[in-house]
Amino acid sequence: MATFRISAILNAKPACCNENVNQGARIRKVLAFASSAPALNASVCVRDLQVRATARGVFGGLFPRLVQRQPSSKRMHKKVRNMCTAAAAAGTSGVYDTELSKGYEAVRLASQLCQKVQRQLSGDEKQSKNDDSPVTVADYGAQAIVAWSLQRAFPDTRLRMVAEEDSTDLQGEGNASIRRRITELVNSFITKEDPTANFSEQEILDLIDLGNSPGGSEGRHWVLDPIDGTRGFVGGRQYAVCLGMIQDGEVVVGLLGCPNMPSAVMTPEDGTSAALQGIGAEGVGMCFAAQKGGGAHKGLLTAGLPSEPLLMKNTSDCTQARWMESYESRHSSHGTTEDLAKELGISSLPLRLDSQCKYGALARGDATVYLRFPPVGYREKIWDHAAGVVIVSEAGGKVTDAAGKKLQFGRGRWLDLEGGGIVAACPSLHSQLVDACVKLAA
Repeated sequence: MATFRISAILNAKPACCNENVNQGARIRKVLAFASSAPALNASVCVRDLQVRATARGVFGGLFPRLVQRQPSSKRMHKKVRNMCTAAAAAGTSGVYDTELSKGYEAVRLASQLCQKVQRQLSGDEKQSKNDDSPVTVADYGAQAIVAWSLQRAFPDTRLRMVAEEDSTDLQGEGNASIRRRITELVNSFITKEDPTANFSEQEILDLIDLGNSPGGSEGRHWVLDPIDGTRGFVGGRQYAVCLGMIQDGEVVVGLLGCPNMPSAVMTPEDGTSAALQGIGAEGVGMCFAAQKGGGAHKGLLTAGLPSEPLLMKNTSDCTQARWMESYESRHSSHGTTEDLAKELGISSLPLRLDSQCKYGALARGDATVYLRFPPVGYREKIWDHAAGVVIVSEAGGKVTDAAGKKLQFGRGRWLDLEGGGIVAACPSLHSQLVDACVKLAA
């Protein structure tokens, strides 16, 4: 996939269209570079330029051939995107292209395993954790297969992975049946990739326990939620395989495998158990991928590493916003999000979905706002948000806690928040959301 860290040209700061002089200089540099060295990532170029209606004067003055007769913002946006996409076609390597590609392979395999289990999930293939949340053979199996895939991809590097599951609840004679099922399941997928590989039960448990890294602000850590939205998975709704990579405390790679997510814009029905009927259907099953400074992309889960650029529309009109929240109120207070929507004048009904697939839906424009306010006392974990946050950020959006503070992924396994929640949207709406959160909390 063609990527280039265009932030070197744009000073790693999204250009603001009302800063005409600086904006014009940035645009000149970007397009000059595109013509001389066509290794430019389309989504990064367009995202950082933030081409909007207010940019019409800038483009009309600087590039009359590009915007003859003062075309609409939409048309101008398309012209710039096409120009940058053509420049990207020749391609070069981004900083984390290898990690993104290998991460995709791990997510693809884990997603296939999850699809197989969801089709035929039985009562003896799931357990309940101490917090009453479910865990299935697919959670354990997906974690084992991602650990194996990453170890295989980077054999000379010790795998440090922060992941949700461990093998504690699989020990003992009483769990012999589920251990055997997980081992059979994982081996059935691994042997397709490597016919010589065949793991024992203990080796599978050891793979699962590779997710016991404490995380932190130094070095490289992969971050995995093998099935985000296990309740949705069990209920035949949406779920996601979420893999991120942290480098020195910053999330630099993110991948979401969303096996039940349609390629078309999501409807409220897609958040229900009706999603189960779409497993394996044409146009169902999405993947989202991003690397820091390299843009965000989408594609069908089965079609290889995503390559279609993502660019969130920047709007300040709350009345036209479509907002998302968790499917179940036990995960996020529906009352709090409803109060925020009323405060901002949002009249639409919420799109309720399980899992981080909400971040993917936000990045591709299915909705314009995502709100999450978990119960008091609940501590978010970094695997619940790492992959989704970098995808939305690279698509041009903004994700913070409800106080407007940057999410900190370099403090271990936990993600402690101010303001009690997480808000995600395009930049113009995001600032209004934070203001409303502060007002309601006062």
